[in-house]
Amino acid sequence: MRFKTTIILLIIFILALAGVLLIENKSKAVKEEREKQEMLTDLKVSDIEKVQLTGTAQTSITVKRDEQGNWQIIEPLMTEADSYEVNNLVETLSNLRIEHVVDNQPADLKEYGFNQQEIRIWLKGQSEPVVILTGMENPLDGTLYAKRADETRVVLLPGYLKNSLDKKLFDLRSKEIVKFDPDQVQAIELTSKNLAWKLIKKEENWYFTSPIEALASTSQIDSILSNLSTVKAKTFLAEEKRPEDLKASGLDRPGYTLKLILADGQELVINLNKKEEKALATSSQLARIVEVEAQLINNLARPVSELREKKVALFNSWEATSLTIKKGDKFFEVIKEKSGEKGQEREEWYLLTEAGQKELADSSKVESFLRKLEYLQAVDFIDRPEDSKKYGLDKPEYEITVKTKSEDDKEKIIKLFFGQKLEGKNQLAVRNNDFNYLFLIEASALTDWPAGPEDFKAVEIKS
Repeated sequence: MRFKTTIILLIIFILALAGVLLIENKSKAVKEEREKQEMLTDLKVSDIEKVQLTGTAQTSITVKRDEQGNWQIIEPLMTEADSYEVNNLVETLSNLRIEHVVDNQPADLKEYGFNQQEIRIWLKGQSEPVVILTGMENPLDGTLYAKRADETRVVLLPGYLKNSLDKKLFDLRSKEIVKFDPDQVQAIELTSKNLAWKLIKKEENWYFTSPIEALASTSQIDSILSNLSTVKAKTFLAEEKRPEDLKASGLDRPGYTLKLILADGQELVINLNKKEEKALATSSQLARIVEVEAQLINNLARPVSELREKKVALFNSWEATSLTIKKGDKFFEVIKEKSGEKGQEREEWYLLTEAGQKELADSSKVESFLRKLEYLQAVDFIDRPEDSKKYGLDKPEYEITVKTKSEDDKEKIIKLFFGQKLEGKNQLAVRNNDFNYLFLIEASALTDWPAGPEDFKAVEIKS
């Protein structure tokens, strides 16, 4: 009896569960159908292979995926598309949400302005496109009249879609003048009527090899390369580089020619010319002549002196492991070591005494001085220094050695020699042993520098 009761209860439970699931599935189906009805298009972006835009105010524009999945413009001309712009357009077209159904059986489509634009969308595996017609704006709220060609109903789409759908050829075409990865550039050559220089990259730093041998400002050179890699055409002036077009733009004899040599040996050439306050450009990767921002030329037109590295010493103060200072007959050294129990270790600076002992130094004073050295900048350069006596470097005011160790255990030694104050000037010369030229700095930069080991000693706190 108890067994029969259990079976009956189990059957009731199963039937109830089946009923619940059936209701849920029906509700889900109704919901999906309702949602589907609220969408003018519900397409997979990956299935869209071609899009054509036509309208009364523009030439027909057709974009199509190539074999690699990249977007190309195939009408009204063959050219590379702006992948960002086209992807945004395709994303918009894949899901067009309906704001309101205006009329399921309109008597006259003309009253909704359906001569504005026609959008054709070809899907993978389908020969016939999905056709979307857009009309005028609703004067009441700025929404957009639209309909599918395979449906009778007229609907309203959100007003913001007008800008998303109303694209011109310039909007959708690629505006890049050259493609490269700035990190892959190993050498740069610039030639112009009044300026010429060459740069090579060694590890992470840029060096001039012509017209002088000197360290360049890596941050400035990297900025130039970054700007070049992202520069866009403002206007397309000629679709071909015909001799007459090059002559008309002055690019047959460009004002500036920039050559980039990449790590794989590839050479990229960018030609620029300034004409009537406009910057005109083409490149070895570009079959066209375009206008670009004039600031691009302004950045390249700067003299070599502005592009040089002005820091007297290139190092990170926090990576310093020792500091040696010689001032006159005084010589003192501080080293950085770990102290404290295991798991609670901290780095401290220690002053080495003449007896070879170590005593705790004032770490804040040591680190403050190292930061001064790190950020010390030249106001000018002496590229072909004469006898060191002229600059007081035979008997320098300071001789400083900084040793560093990076996180990847690379060690570096920097030796600096600070000369005497130059006669009639508030400046002095600095020699960095890594370079064959001198740095000129303001003499006031040496204010409050340590005069002896006592300036680094830790202050005893009396209880």
